Amino acid sequence: MSQDNRQEPLPLSGITVIEFCNVAAGPFCGMLLADMGARVIKVEAPGGDALRQWPPFSGDFSENFLSLNRNKESIVLDLKSSEDSKTARALVEQAHVVIENNRPGVMDRLGLGFAHLSSGREDLVYCSLSAFGQDGPRAAQGGFDVTVQAMSGIMSVTGEPGGGPVKCGVPVSDFATGLYGAFAVASMVARVRSGGAGGYVDISMLGASLGIAALQTSEYFGSGSDPRPLGSAHPRNAPYQAFRASDRHFVIAAGNDRLWKSVCNVVGRPDLADDTRFSSTSMRAANQAALADILAPIFEADAAERWLSRFEEAGVPCAPINRYSEILRDPQTIQAGWVQDVTLPDGGHARTFASPVRIDGTSLPIRRSAPALDADREAILSGLRSANLSKPRGV
Repeated sequence: MSQDNRQEPLPLSGITVIEFCNVAAGPFCGMLLADMGARVIKVEAPGGDALRQWPPFSGDFSENFLSLNRNKESIVLDLKSSEDSKTARALVEQAHVVIENNRPGVMDRLGLGFAHLSSGREDLVYCSLSAFGQDGPRAAQGGFDVTVQAMSGIMSVTGEPGGGPVKCGVPVSDFATGLYGAFAVASMVARVRSGGAGGYVDISMLGASLGIAALQTSEYFGSGSDPRPLGSAHPRNAPYQAFRASDRHFVIAAGNDRLWKSVCNVVGRPDLADDTRFSSTSMRAANQAALADILAPIFEADAAERWLSRFEEAGVPCAPINRYSEILRDPQTIQAGWVQDVTLPDGGHARTFASPVRIDGTSLPIRRSAPALDADREAILSGLRSANLSKPRGV
């Protein structure tokens, strides 16, 4: 676990967040806030966050849960119990931020919605993350990453031309929603710190998924045609895709005319630079199938490592297609210190990917591992008692 040697406090130090979240989007949002220094109290149902049951496990502890819940505290509350609901409200009274990812209306029915909790609390920041948002014809529908990838259009542009529907291998809808949520909450906290009011933030997985698809939506708006799957290729650049060498695939990205000329020299075909089909970025994109047909047999004649070495020397962006076992051992990953050892609540050890953010040259610390279920109950309740349930003013 890294040591924090910084002189300045973390940006969200002094901010308390109450997290009523499960699985991915909400917990990721909460973890990003915790990484930035916020105290995040994770309120879990008696059975705990469902992610605790997801394999693989280190001992009895889910590696998936570990990856999304570092730097948090845990308390179990049955929000349908009047006593536990009262405790939850008391926690919020001492907090600055609430995040939740239940279906719209659930928190209101529990007496823990924004309208209930913000009364007399103009400084409260409340963020709801859901599949489709808090209102509209789809608001009551549930959603998971794969269903939102399908609904949002992401799956329509993923995969090989003519192939079946494919989702992105990384749950981009979940994590984009968490990122939008954390950004919005941090921005609202900045507003409160400058003397403004808190407020209610509504983040939907559908909206976040469309937000990160800016190039695809703008292509539709500009052309009137639906973007289509291109495999690893790009609709406006070429050669900008994966090619097969004699042993494995690799990627090159010649995104401008200068880089294209370098590619021509590396492959021993300087004549291609004068071919009218490939004379500009737009022409190469329009004729990329023909270009790929020319380059493919050239690349298949040698090993990927040799091609990568030649392109690196020529200054052409390129990369192997790594498996996670490879990129997590890459010298850049090791130098950055992103993979860190953590001590689990049961005393065991595991590895995790830490925050990739650096501030003033220093990585954000893992101050504590993900918590065991209900591990911080006594400390949290003791804090409530010692504070006499007083409300915070300002942040």
